[in-house]
Amino acid sequence: MQFTFDILSNIRHISKDLLEKHSLEDLNKIPEGFNNNIIWNFGHLVVTTQLLAYKLSGLPMHVSDAMVDKYKKDTKPEGPVSQAEVDEIKGLLISTYQQLEADYKSGLFQNYNEYTVSTTGNTLTNIDGALQFNTLHEGMHIGYVLALSRAIKN
Repeated sequence: MQFTFDILSNIRHISKDLLEKHSLEDLNKIPEGFNNNIIWNFGHLVVTTQLLAYKLSGLPMHVSDAMVDKYKKDTKPEGPVSQAEVDEIKGLLISTYQQLEADYKSGLFQNYNEYTVSTTGNTLTNIDGALQFNTLHEGMHIGYVLALSRAIKN
């Protein structure tokens, strides 16, 4: 599983770097043909990992319910986010990944409630599968962010 955590670490640091390269205006911009923006994608990464790892394991999450409601699957931006929220998401990109790895290595994840993901139709049955799927999910959203970045520069 160390390779999976290495990928997640790299994705999260790439995400943080991408976030820092955009202005607040650009992070909030929804280009024509898209239904979300860059900052929504980063909030969604944080929330989805918490849901897949902690909630489905019956453990408390490290993000607020309000954040989950704003960035979970099937949501979209309801308005611009503030610089304070951008800073919160930037911090959570790194801190939640570090906490997840520490919790995994300590053996915290003992139970798991099966969940079939809509993206691929696969059923997650344990934390290892959830974390492996999560790397695919995060890679897809980095692709969306790169597409959004190109679209807002045009």
